[in-house]
Amino acid sequence: MHKNVKVDVPIVGDVRCVLIELNKLVKRCDSAAWLTTIASWKKKHPLTYHTKDGGRLKPQFVLEQLRALTRGEAIITTDVGQHQMWAAQYCKVVKPRTFLSSGGLGTMGYGFPAAIGAQAAFPKKLVVAISGDGSFQMNIQELTTAINYDLPVKVLIFNNGYLGMVRQWQELFYKGRYSSTCLARNSSCPRICDGKGKKCPPFVPDFVKVAEAYGAMGLRVRKDAEVVPALKEAFKTRKPAVVEFIVAQEENVFPMVPAGATVKEMIKGVELV
Repeated sequence: MHKNVKVDVPIVGDVRCVLIELNKLVKRCDSAAWLTTIASWKKKHPLTYHTKDGGRLKPQFVLEQLRALTRGEAIITTDVGQHQMWAAQYCKVVKPRTFLSSGGLGTMGYGFPAAIGAQAAFPKKLVVAISGDGSFQMNIQELTTAINYDLPVKVLIFNNGYLGMVRQWQELFYKGRYSSTCLARNSSCPRICDGKGKKCPPFVPDFVKVAEAYGAMGLRVRKDAEVVPALKEAFKTRKPAVVEFIVAQEENVFPMVPAGATVKEMIKGVELV
């Protein structure tokens, strides 16, 4: 208690017993004033992002379109990284057990197998795995499992050519000293590493060709206008599909709390005007 966040009312006890007693109190609680306060905070500090960024596709935009198309009816799984944070922010959960994530355990490679398991349990449900170009390569070979067992899992890869979350930390807390995070064809990415604004070399692997090699559908998206048509096409097929979104490379997740800091020390990101 009080280690990272000052607790106004600390409760120490067996979680089962504590929740039983708290549930009794919740039923008698008048939460109107508190909910009004929260609503005012959301209005004052809305969750938003830069939409105009040289025409580069934003992962937040993709997730907004995914939410609009699925309306909370899909089972969403996530891998680990920036895409996991964005998914938690923009994929609104309306039903229990429809958002599967390893949370703070940082289990890269979790999202795709979790989606396969969810699809096996609910063969008629739409199951979407949200992953990154780093995480998906942890067990990309499980496309064989999805194909062999006719599990039409949809994988959305946010490809920024980096191990994005690690790159974000290197940018914010290590003065831009990037090391072992670039997944482009050479060992260092000139767009960030030399500051000259050159285009990155091609990303590897070619996820569309990999998907097709396994017998799955493979699609690539680079522009906003291509997002919805690609998602609809992937959702329509009865076989596994991999949709690769080439997203803005330096996009960061905000807000974030630095390691060892308190919530009062969170980094809110660039103010939008």
